[in-house]
Amino acid sequence: MLLFFLALIVAGLNAQDTPKEAKFAAGGGELRYLYIPAAGGEAPLLMVLPGSMEEDSVRKLVTQWQPLAVSRGWNFVMPFIAGVSDQAAKALELTLTDAKKRLLGIDKTRVYLAGPGASAADVFYALSREPHLWSAALAIQGTPAAAINSYRLFGANTQQAPLLWIAPAAEVDLYGRKLTAAEYNFEARPEARTDEVFDWLAKHQRPRFPATVDCETGNPNFARCYWIEMTKFDPKKRNDVLKSTRVLPGSGASLSFGPFGYDPAAEGPGAVVGWLPPNYQGQLKLGDRIVSIAGKEIRDGRDYSEQMDEMKEEKSVAVVVQRGKERLRVETKIVLPKREELITARVQGHYLPDQKELFIVSRAVTQMRVQIPAEWTPVSVSWNGLDVLKAESSGCWTLSIEKDPPTATPCP
Repeated sequence: MLLFFLALIVAGLNAQDTPKEAKFAAGGGELRYLYIPAAGGEAPLLMVLPGSMEEDSVRKLVTQWQPLAVSRGWNFVMPFIAGVSDQAAKALELTLTDAKKRLLGIDKTRVYLAGPGASAADVFYALSREPHLWSAALAIQGTPAAAINSYRLFGANTQQAPLLWIAPAAEVDLYGRKLTAAEYNFEARPEARTDEVFDWLAKHQRPRFPATVDCETGNPNFARCYWIEMTKFDPKKRNDVLKSTRVLPGSGASLSFGPFGYDPAAEGPGAVVGWLPPNYQGQLKLGDRIVSIAGKEIRDGRDYSEQMDEMKEEKSVAVVVQRGKERLRVETKIVLPKREELITARVQGHYLPDQKELFIVSRAVTQMRVQIPAEWTPVSVSWNGLDVLKAESSGCWTLSIEKDPPTATPCP
Protein backbone atom coordinates (compact mmCIF):
# COMPACT_ATOMS: atom_id res chain seq x y z
CA MET A 1 0.00 0.00 0.00
CA LEU A 2 1.36 3.39 -0.99
CA LEU A 3 0.22 5.65 1.82
CA PHE A 4 0.33 9.40 1.50
CA PHE A 5 2.41 9.65 4.67
CA LEU A 6 5.26 7.75 3.02
CA ALA A 7 5.31 10.23 0.17
CA LEU A 8 5.48 13.07 2.68
CA ILE A 9 8.48 11.57 4.45
CA VAL A 10 10.39 10.97 1.23
CA ALA A 11 9.55 14.39 -0.16
CA GLY A 12 10.63 15.99 3.11
CA LEU A 13 14.22 15.05 2.34
CA ASN A 14 14.18 17.60 -0.45
CA ALA A 15 13.04 20.63 1.56
CA GLN A 16 14.26 23.88 0.07
CA ASP A 17 13.97 27.38 1.49
CA THR A 18 13.75 28.00 5.21
CA PRO A 19 10.16 29.01 6.01
CA LYS A 20 9.49 32.54 7.18
CA GLU A 21 7.82 33.13 10.54
CA ALA A 22 4.96 35.57 11.09
CA LYS A 23 3.54 36.87 14.36
CA PHE A 24 0.57 39.13 14.96
CA ALA A 25 -1.53 40.29 17.90
CA ALA A 26 -4.92 38.64 18.36
CA GLY A 27 -7.40 38.66 21.23
CA GLY A 28 -4.98 40.02 23.75
CA GLY A 29 -2.36 37.46 22.78
CA GLU A 30 -0.22 36.50 19.83
CA LEU A 31 -0.63 34.05 16.95
CA ARG A 32 2.28 32.55 14.99
CA TYR A 33 2.63 30.71 11.74
CA LEU A 34 5.30 29.60 9.30
CA TYR A 35 4.92 30.32 5.60
CA ILE A 36 6.52 29.94 2.19
CA PRO A 37 5.35 32.26 -0.61
CA ALA A 38 4.83 30.91 -4.10
CA ALA A 39 7.61 31.61 -6.56
CA GLY A 40 5.61 34.12 -8.57
CA GLY A 41 2.20 35.07 -9.82
CA GLU A 42 -1.19 34.16 -8.40
CA ALA A 43 -1.16 30.67 -6.86
CA PRO A 44 -3.26 28.48 -4.54
CA LEU A 45 -2.66 28.51 -0.79
CA LEU A 46 -2.33 25.35 1.29
CA MET A 47 -2.70 25.62 5.07
CA VAL A 48 -1.62 22.49 6.95
CA LEU A 49 -2.60 21.96 10.58
CA PRO A 50 0.13 20.41 12.76
CA GLY A 51 -1.97 18.69 15.44
CA SER A 52 0.40 20.11 18.05
CA MET A 53 1.76 23.48 19.16
CA GLU A 54 5.16 22.06 20.10
CA GLU A 55 7.91 23.91 18.25
CA ASP A 56 9.83 20.80 17.19
CA SER A 57 6.70 18.97 16.03
CA VAL A 58 5.51 21.89 13.91
CA ARG A 59 8.88 22.48 12.26
CA LYS A 60 9.37 18.79 11.57
CA LEU A 61 6.02 18.62 9.82
CA VAL A 62 6.93 21.70 7.78
CA THR A 63 9.93 19.87 6.32
CA GLN A 64 7.58 17.13 5.11
CA TRP A 65 4.92 19.35 3.54
CA GLN A 66 6.90 22.34 2.32
CA PRO A 67 8.54 20.65 -0.71
CA LEU A 68 5.18 19.30 -1.84
CA ALA A 69 3.65 22.78 -1.89
CA VAL A 70 6.76 24.30 -3.47
CA SER A 71 6.87 21.67 -6.21
CA ARG A 72 3.32 22.64 -7.14
CA GLY A 73 4.09 26.35 -7.03
CA TRP A 74 1.63 26.88 -4.16
CA ASN A 75 1.76 29.21 -1.19
CA PHE A 76 2.20 27.31 2.06
CA VAL A 77 1.17 28.13 5.65
CA MET A 78 1.45 26.14 8.87
CA PRO A 79 -0.01 27.80 11.99
CA PHE A 80 0.86 27.07 15.61
CA ILE A 81 -2.78 26.13 16.22
CA ALA A 82 -4.21 22.79 17.32
CA GLY A 83 -7.38 21.37 18.76
CA VAL A 84 -11.09 20.97 18.08
CA SER A 85 -12.54 24.19 19.47
CA ASP A 86 -14.20 27.43 18.45
CA GLN A 87 -11.12 29.30 19.63
CA ALA A 88 -8.95 27.30 17.25
CA ALA A 89 -11.40 27.82 14.36
CA LYS A 90 -11.36 31.61 14.90
CA ALA A 91 -7.56 31.56 15.19
CA LEU A 92 -7.40 29.86 11.78
CA GLU A 93 -9.60 32.60 10.31
CA LEU A 94 -7.35 35.32 11.76
CA THR A 95 -4.24 33.51 10.52
CA LEU A 96 -5.67 33.19 7.03
CA THR A 97 -6.54 36.90 6.99
CA ASP A 98 -3.01 37.83 8.05
CA ALA A 99 -1.44 35.44 5.54
CA LYS A 100 -3.40 37.01 2.69
CA LYS A 101 -1.75 40.34 3.54
CA ARG A 102 1.76 38.88 3.48
CA LEU A 103 1.30 36.49 0.56
CA LEU A 104 0.09 38.84 -2.10
CA GLY A 105 -0.03 36.27 -4.89
CA ILE A 106 -2.91 34.14 -3.59
CA ASP A 107 -5.60 32.69 -5.81
CA LYS A 108 -8.49 33.34 -3.42
CA THR A 109 -10.65 30.78 -5.19
CA ARG A 110 -8.17 28.03 -4.28
CA VAL A 111 -7.50 28.05 -0.54
CA TYR A 112 -7.10 24.57 0.91
CA LEU A 113 -6.96 23.15 4.44
CA ALA A 114 -5.17 19.90 5.31
CA GLY A 115 -4.43 17.89 8.42
CA PRO A 116 -2.49 14.65 8.92
CA GLY A 117 -2.94 12.27 11.84
CA ALA A 118 -3.91 14.03 15.05
CA SER A 119 -5.06 17.18 13.21
CA ALA A 120 -7.60 15.37 11.00
CA ALA A 121 -10.44 16.11 13.43
CA ASP A 122 -9.41 19.79 13.44
CA VAL A 123 -9.96 19.86 9.67
CA PHE A 124 -13.42 18.26 9.87
CA TYR A 125 -14.39 20.82 12.50
CA ALA A 126 -12.95 23.97 10.89
CA LEU A 127 -14.48 23.14 7.51
CA SER A 128 -17.95 22.84 9.03
CA ARG A 129 -17.60 25.92 11.24
CA GLU A 130 -16.48 28.39 8.55
CA PRO A 131 -16.83 26.77 5.12
CA HIS A 132 -16.63 30.05 3.20
CA LEU A 133 -12.91 30.27 4.05
CA TRP A 134 -11.93 27.10 2.20
CA SER A 135 -12.20 25.67 -1.30
CA ALA A 136 -11.69 22.06 -0.18
CA ALA A 137 -9.99 20.13 2.60
CA LEU A 138 -7.89 17.04 3.21
CA ALA A 139 -7.71 14.73 6.25
CA ILE A 140 -5.08 11.99 6.34
CA GLN A 141 -4.94 8.85 8.48
CA GLY A 142 -6.85 10.44 11.34
CA THR A 143 -10.30 10.24 12.84
CA PRO A 144 -13.15 12.79 13.02
CA ALA A 145 -14.18 11.45 16.44
CA ALA A 146 -13.26 14.60 18.40
CA ALA A 147 -15.10 16.81 15.91
CA ILE A 148 -18.19 14.59 16.02
CA ASN A 149 -18.14 14.42 19.81
CA SER A 150 -18.02 18.23 20.01
CA TYR A 151 -21.73 18.17 19.10
CA ARG A 152 -21.02 21.17 16.86
CA LEU A 153 -20.39 19.46 13.53
CA PHE A 154 -23.03 20.24 10.86
CA GLY A 155 -23.12 18.58 7.47
CA ALA A 156 -25.16 21.28 5.69
CA ASN A 157 -22.30 23.76 5.94
CA THR A 158 -19.96 21.63 3.83
CA GLN A 159 -22.08 21.40 0.67
CA GLN A 160 -19.83 23.83 -1.21
CA ALA A 161 -16.58 22.77 0.52
CA PRO A 162 -15.78 19.04 0.04
CA LEU A 163 -13.34 17.02 2.12
CA LEU A 164 -11.13 14.14 1.02
CA TRP A 165 -10.46 11.65 3.81
CA ILE A 166 -7.58 9.19 3.38
CA ALA A 167 -8.14 6.46 5.96
CA PRO A 168 -8.48 2.68 6.35
CA ALA A 169 -11.85 1.23 5.39
CA ALA A 170 -12.53 0.18 8.98
CA GLU A 171 -12.05 3.75 10.22
CA VAL A 172 -14.32 5.12 7.51
CA ASP A 173 -16.94 2.47 8.26
CA LEU A 174 -16.87 3.42 11.94
CA TYR A 175 -17.67 7.11 11.39
CA GLY A 176 -18.71 7.39 7.75
CA ARG A 177 -22.34 6.45 8.28
CA LYS A 178 -22.78 9.22 10.86
CA LEU A 179 -21.21 11.76 8.50
CA THR A 180 -23.29 10.59 5.54
CA ALA A 181 -26.52 10.65 7.55
CA ALA A 182 -25.86 14.33 8.34
CA GLU A 183 -25.00 15.10 4.70
CA TYR A 184 -21.37 15.95 5.47
CA ASN A 185 -19.72 16.42 2.08
CA PHE A 186 -16.77 14.01 2.10
CA GLU A 187 -15.08 11.44 -0.10
CA ALA A 188 -13.09 8.59 1.45
CA ARG A 189 -10.19 6.62 0.00
CA PRO A 190 -8.04 3.97 1.70
CA GLU A 191 -4.90 5.27 -0.04
CA ALA A 192 -3.75 7.85 -2.56
CA ARG A 193 -0.58 9.03 -4.24
CA THR A 194 0.70 12.53 -3.56
CA ASP A 195 -0.09 13.77 -7.07
CA GLU A 196 -3.63 12.37 -6.85
CA VAL A 197 -4.31 14.23 -3.64
CA PHE A 198 -2.98 17.54 -4.92
CA ASP A 199 -4.85 17.11 -8.19
CA TRP A 200 -8.06 16.49 -6.22
CA LEU A 201 -7.55 19.69 -4.23
CA ALA A 202 -6.58 21.75 -7.27
CA LYS A 203 -9.79 20.97 -9.18
CA HIS A 204 -11.94 22.59 -6.48
CA GLN A 205 -12.52 26.33 -6.61
CA ARG A 206 -14.38 28.38 -4.03
CA PRO A 207 -17.15 30.48 -5.55
CA ARG A 208 -17.70 33.72 -3.66
CA PHE A 209 -21.39 33.62 -4.50
CA PRO A 210 -22.50 29.99 -4.92
CA ALA A 211 -26.05 29.76 -6.25
CA THR A 212 -27.03 27.56 -3.28
CA VAL A 213 -26.05 28.15 0.35
CA ASP A 214 -26.93 25.97 3.34
CA CYS A 215 -25.88 26.90 6.86
CA GLU A 216 -26.61 25.57 10.36
CA THR A 217 -25.26 26.83 13.68
CA GLY A 218 -25.94 27.09 17.38
CA ASN A 219 -23.46 29.92 17.92
CA PRO A 220 -23.97 33.49 16.63
CA ASN A 221 -20.19 33.79 16.20
CA PHE A 222 -20.33 31.09 13.51
CA ALA A 223 -23.44 32.17 11.64
CA ARG A 224 -21.99 33.00 8.22
CA CYS A 225 -21.85 30.81 5.14
CA TYR A 226 -20.75 32.68 2.02
CA TRP A 227 -23.24 35.47 1.19
CA ILE A 228 -25.67 34.85 4.05
CA GLU A 229 -25.04 35.72 7.70
CA MET A 230 -27.69 35.05 10.36
CA THR A 231 -27.78 37.93 12.88
CA LYS A 232 -30.89 37.42 15.06
CA PHE A 233 -32.42 34.20 16.30
CA ASP A 234 -35.73 33.03 17.71
CA PRO A 235 -36.15 29.31 18.58
CA LYS A 236 -39.93 29.74 18.34
CA LYS A 237 -39.62 30.33 14.59
CA ARG A 238 -39.80 26.66 13.74
CA ASN A 239 -39.71 25.25 10.24
CA ASP A 240 -39.99 21.48 10.05
CA VAL A 241 -38.89 21.55 6.41
CA LEU A 242 -35.34 22.24 7.61
CA LYS A 243 -34.21 19.38 9.80
CA SER A 244 -30.95 19.48 11.71
CA THR A 245 -27.82 18.25 9.94
CA ARG A 246 -25.83 17.78 13.13
CA VAL A 247 -23.44 14.83 12.94
CA LEU A 248 -24.73 12.82 15.89
CA PRO A 249 -22.18 11.19 18.18
CA GLY A 250 -22.81 8.38 20.58
CA SER A 251 -22.53 9.22 24.25
CA GLY A 252 -19.08 10.71 23.62
CA ALA A 253 -17.79 8.99 26.75
CA SER A 254 -14.05 8.73 27.28
CA LEU A 255 -11.62 7.45 29.89
CA SER A 256 -9.86 10.12 31.95
CA PHE A 257 -6.44 8.93 30.82
CA GLY A 258 -5.97 12.05 28.73
CA PRO A 259 -6.10 12.05 24.91
CA PHE A 260 -4.93 8.95 23.08
CA GLY A 261 -5.53 7.34 19.71
CA TYR A 262 -6.26 3.78 18.64
CA ASP A 263 -6.88 1.95 15.39
CA PRO A 264 -10.40 0.46 15.33
CA ALA A 265 -9.24 -1.99 12.65
CA ALA A 266 -6.31 -3.38 14.68
CA GLU A 267 -6.67 -6.95 15.88
CA GLY A 268 -7.40 -7.65 19.52
CA PRO A 269 -7.23 -8.42 22.25
CA GLY A 270 -8.29 -4.98 23.39
CA ALA A 271 -7.93 -1.51 21.88
CA VAL A 272 -4.29 -0.84 21.02
CA VAL A 273 -2.93 2.59 22.00
CA GLY A 274 -1.36 3.82 18.76
CA TRP A 275 -0.95 7.55 19.43
CA LEU A 276 -0.21 9.77 22.42
CA PRO A 277 0.24 13.56 22.32
CA PRO A 278 3.67 15.16 22.91
CA ASN A 279 4.62 15.39 26.60
CA TYR A 280 1.78 13.05 27.58
CA GLN A 281 1.62 12.71 31.36
CA GLY A 282 -1.05 10.04 31.70
CA GLN A 283 -0.91 6.37 32.63
CA LEU A 284 -0.85 4.88 29.14
CA LYS A 285 2.09 3.94 26.92
CA LEU A 286 2.26 3.30 23.19
CA GLY A 287 1.39 -0.31 22.46
CA ASP A 288 -0.77 -0.73 25.57
CA ARG A 289 -3.94 -2.72 25.09
CA ILE A 290 -7.12 -1.74 26.94
CA VAL A 291 -8.60 -5.20 27.44
CA SER A 292 -11.30 -4.65 30.06
CA ILE A 293 -13.48 -1.83 31.41
CA ALA A 294 -15.51 -2.33 34.59
CA GLY A 295 -15.04 -6.08 34.26
CA LYS A 296 -16.32 -6.23 30.69
CA GLU A 297 -13.97 -7.59 28.03
CA ILE A 298 -12.84 -5.34 25.17
CA ARG A 299 -12.37 -7.51 22.09
CA ASP A 300 -10.75 -4.94 19.80
CA GLY A 301 -10.74 -1.25 18.86
CA ARG A 302 -14.19 -1.35 17.29
CA ASP A 303 -15.63 -3.02 20.37
CA TYR A 304 -14.01 -0.37 22.56
CA SER A 305 -15.61 2.42 20.50
CA GLU A 306 -19.04 0.81 20.60
CA GLN A 307 -18.90 0.16 24.34
CA MET A 308 -17.81 3.72 25.10
CA ASP A 309 -20.65 5.11 22.97
CA GLU A 310 -23.09 3.17 25.15
CA MET A 311 -21.84 4.67 28.41
CA LYS A 312 -24.56 6.91 29.84
CA GLU A 313 -23.18 8.07 33.20
CA GLU A 314 -19.96 9.35 34.68
CA LYS A 315 -18.47 6.97 37.23
CA SER A 316 -15.24 5.49 38.56
CA VAL A 317 -14.18 2.27 36.86
CA ALA A 318 -11.36 -0.23 36.93
CA VAL A 319 -9.58 -0.68 33.62
CA VAL A 320 -7.27 -3.58 32.79
CA VAL A 321 -4.34 -2.62 30.56
CA GLN A 322 -2.11 -5.25 28.98
CA ARG A 323 1.49 -4.03 28.64
CA GLY A 324 3.52 -6.73 26.97
CA LYS A 325 3.00 -9.85 29.08
CA GLU A 326 1.96 -7.85 32.13
CA ARG A 327 -1.61 -6.94 33.02
CA LEU A 328 -2.18 -3.76 35.02
CA ARG A 329 -5.32 -2.77 36.89
CA VAL A 330 -5.82 0.99 36.69
CA GLU A 331 -8.45 3.05 38.49
CA THR A 332 -9.90 5.80 36.31
CA LYS A 333 -13.23 7.47 35.44
CA ILE A 334 -15.76 7.46 32.67
CA VAL A 335 -16.14 11.09 31.54
CA LEU A 336 -19.05 12.42 29.49
CA PRO A 337 -18.79 15.59 27.40
CA LYS A 338 -20.89 18.64 28.14
CA ARG A 339 -23.23 19.12 25.20
CA GLU A 340 -23.46 22.64 23.77
CA GLU A 341 -25.62 24.28 21.13
CA LEU A 342 -28.60 22.07 21.85
CA ILE A 343 -30.79 24.44 19.80
CA THR A 344 -29.66 25.40 16.33
CA ALA A 345 -30.72 27.68 13.49
CA ARG A 346 -30.50 26.88 9.80
CA VAL A 347 -30.88 28.87 6.60
CA GLN A 348 -30.94 27.91 2.93
CA GLY A 349 -30.57 30.34 0.04
CA HIS A 350 -31.21 29.50 -3.63
CA TYR A 351 -30.58 31.85 -6.54
CA LEU A 352 -32.53 31.03 -9.73
CA PRO A 353 -30.83 32.84 -12.61
CA ASP A 354 -33.55 32.17 -15.19
CA GLN A 355 -36.26 33.68 -12.99
CA LYS A 356 -33.93 36.31 -11.41
CA GLU A 357 -35.27 35.26 -8.03
CA LEU A 358 -33.61 34.53 -4.71
CA PHE A 359 -35.46 32.18 -2.35
CA ILE A 360 -34.50 31.99 1.32
CA VAL A 361 -35.89 29.45 3.80
CA SER A 362 -34.92 29.47 7.46
CA ARG A 363 -35.50 27.95 10.88
CA ALA A 364 -35.14 29.96 14.13
CA VAL A 365 -33.87 33.07 12.31
CA THR A 366 -35.53 36.51 12.34
CA GLN A 367 -32.78 38.69 10.87
CA MET A 368 -29.91 38.17 8.45
CA ARG A 369 -27.47 40.01 6.21
CA VAL A 370 -27.45 39.08 2.52
CA GLN A 371 -24.76 40.15 0.08
CA ILE A 372 -26.08 40.38 -3.49
CA PRO A 373 -23.57 40.46 -6.37
CA ALA A 374 -24.00 42.67 -9.42
CA GLU A 375 -24.42 39.70 -11.76
CA TRP A 376 -27.60 38.66 -9.93
CA THR A 377 -29.37 41.99 -10.20
CA PRO A 378 -32.11 42.95 -10.65
CA VAL A 379 -33.41 40.21 -8.35
CA SER A 380 -36.54 39.54 -6.29
CA VAL A 381 -35.91 38.18 -2.79
CA SER A 382 -38.40 36.12 -0.79
CA TRP A 383 -37.96 34.69 2.71
CA ASN A 384 -40.16 31.87 4.03
CA GLY A 385 -42.68 32.72 1.33
CA LEU A 386 -42.74 36.47 2.06
CA ASP A 387 -41.59 39.05 -0.49
CA VAL A 388 -38.93 41.14 1.25
CA LEU A 389 -36.87 42.90 -1.41
CA LYS A 390 -36.54 43.88 -5.07
CA ALA A 391 -32.82 44.62 -5.45
CA GLU A 392 -31.92 46.70 -8.51
CA SER A 393 -28.19 46.91 -7.72
CA SER A 394 -25.54 44.96 -5.84
CA GLY A 395 -24.78 45.41 -2.17
CA CYS A 396 -25.45 44.19 1.36
CA TRP A 397 -28.98 44.13 2.75
CA THR A 398 -30.29 43.52 6.26
CA LEU A 399 -33.48 41.47 6.04
CA SER A 400 -35.88 41.12 8.98
CA ILE A 401 -39.09 39.18 9.62
CA GLU A 402 -39.35 40.17 13.29
CA LYS A 403 -42.48 42.15 12.45
CA ASP A 404 -45.14 42.11 9.77
CA PRO A 405 -44.52 43.23 7.07
CA PRO A 406 -40.89 42.14 6.68
CA THR A 407 -38.25 44.81 6.09
CA ALA A 408 -35.12 45.20 3.99
CA THR A 409 -32.58 47.97 4.60
CA PRO A 410 -29.02 48.59 3.37
CA CYS A 411 -26.41 47.17 5.78
CA PRO A 412 -24.94 49.81 8.08
